Amino acid sequence: MSNMIQAARAQVAQLTQQAYEKAAQAGLLPEGAQVKATIEIPKDTAHGDYASSFAMAGAKALHKAPRAIAQAIVDNLELEGSYFQKVEIAGPGFLNFTLGPKWYGDVLSAVEQEGAEYGANTEGNGEKVMVEFVSANPTGPMHMGNARGGVLGDTLANVLKRDGCNTWKEFYVNDAGNQIHKFAVSINARYMQLIVGEENFPFPEEGYHGDDIKELAQAIYEKHGDSWKDLPEEERLDKLAEYGLSVNIPRMESDLKRYGIVYDQWFFESSLHNSGYVAETVELLEKKGWTYEKDGALWLNTTKLLKEKFMREGKTQEQVDKLDLKDDVLRRGNGFYTYFAADIAYHRNKLEVRGFDKAINIWGADHHGHVARLQAALDGLGLDGSHRLVVVLMQLVNLMQDGKPVRMSKRSGKTIALHDLLDEISVDAARYFFNSRASTSPLDFDLDLAVREDSENPVYYVQYAHARICSLIARLAEEGAQVPKAGDVDAAVLNTPEELALIKALAQFPEEIHLAARDYDPSRINRYLVALAGDFHRFYNACRIKGEEPQVLGARLKLADTVRSVLANGMGLLGVSAPEKM
Repeated sequence: MSNMIQAARAQVAQLTQQAYEKAAQAGLLPEGAQVKATIEIPKDTAHGDYASSFAMAGAKALHKAPRAIAQAIVDNLELEGSYFQKVEIAGPGFLNFTLGPKWYGDVLSAVEQEGAEYGANTEGNGEKVMVEFVSANPTGPMHMGNARGGVLGDTLANVLKRDGCNTWKEFYVNDAGNQIHKFAVSINARYMQLIVGEENFPFPEEGYHGDDIKELAQAIYEKHGDSWKDLPEEERLDKLAEYGLSVNIPRMESDLKRYGIVYDQWFFESSLHNSGYVAETVELLEKKGWTYEKDGALWLNTTKLLKEKFMREGKTQEQVDKLDLKDDVLRRGNGFYTYFAADIAYHRNKLEVRGFDKAINIWGADHHGHVARLQAALDGLGLDGSHRLVVVLMQLVNLMQDGKPVRMSKRSGKTIALHDLLDEISVDAARYFFNSRASTSPLDFDLDLAVREDSENPVYYVQYAHARICSLIARLAEEGAQVPKAGDVDAAVLNTPEELALIKALAQFPEEIHLAARDYDPSRINRYLVALAGDFHRFYNACRIKGEEPQVLGARLKLADTVRSVLANGMGLLGVSAPEKM
């Protein structure tokens, strides 16, 4: 679990403290001072790789000018055996530490020792985290929005796991409620049209118009003929919905598997209703005094719950009073529970029954108004939804071709299905592009760029760097040059700016994983890989390998192989393949 950047930072603090104590014992500085210094990585590392503010931070406690303190520290520093080869005083008293060969060599060793687990850490403290993503209505094929949410959720779960969380991937199947009724009514209309003719059975205006609905109706007709026509309408609709779901859900599972996504569980909304858990959850909210009856329906006092939530979060009474808050129906006058009631029950199940410390949902940005309401309802159940439910909102995808947007509409039946997209471009390109920007930014998916085989295509650029290294290693192996072990490499010979920059980039990988997990932004890994590939290409163009002295050749070959390992590691997190030939 190496983080060489944090290790260097910690050593700066340790070396500085030891130097202060030595200077104090010599009478150069007052003893017993507690100095809280910052240790930063300067933007311009020409004069040092790490900068400590110890001298300025300690000026008051030590009753001396910062530069005098800095000089006393430098005079008493012992760098022998450390990661640093020199320390200089800069500006008002910064202590600038420059990394030495030991640190660079230890980076190569860390990657070699940890292999595919390099970058892993324990920041997540084993927290039990569910990532629920896609969760599309099973009323039609997977589409572009699902494609972005799919790779975002899958990659985020991978990153959280590498950050030390105990992760679980889940798909919530909305197989109950109004959408399923509309689905059944749509299939019913197409089924009846096959029997009595389109002109004799109107299609519902709000129905699903896609060809997939016609295909389901045709399949039912071919199997059962007109035998379902005379069934009582409610029974017929139930059978149509059941058949449609039996076809669509396996298709969704198959499409997602092709896309590289496999869930730990597919959780069915119907199970919450059938078990009485939705009713029990609503009853619990009633007992806690968060509901009231009006117009024959049972309402959640969402307004009160949200006011209390916002006040806890620091809003003033005046600010809260200005908000346009509304209550929500939990149970309609006809006795049916709303989708919101089922959603509360589902999240109660996540946090209370299954004991997840945190529930992370990937939702479309159009659901932003639902976030605080659901958190507040869970707060009302005593489950601390404001902190334990995290919703990552995802902006829309604009599909582009020939520089123009490609139109898509679910209602008109012109949705671009995920399986159609994967017929046009590779899974690697799809997964890489859909995760290429932070979820908060709209994404322009350029179909033309995704299939290009040049450096303008970022996934090709990264994969090419990996393949280039594999070819290099194979070519040199034919000439008898093997990749050495890190312990056999003299890191002091890796001293050009391109070599040092490349090793620093390799050391950054654990930090990127942690930041991606902390910020729920796995697109950081995409950006890191493109930058690392760029650093490698600059190194490769500037530093000759073949024909160099054996010591230099071996060290540079080891560096290249270490880059190969980290590129493959990062692409693995994204669910993207690392080809050896291109």
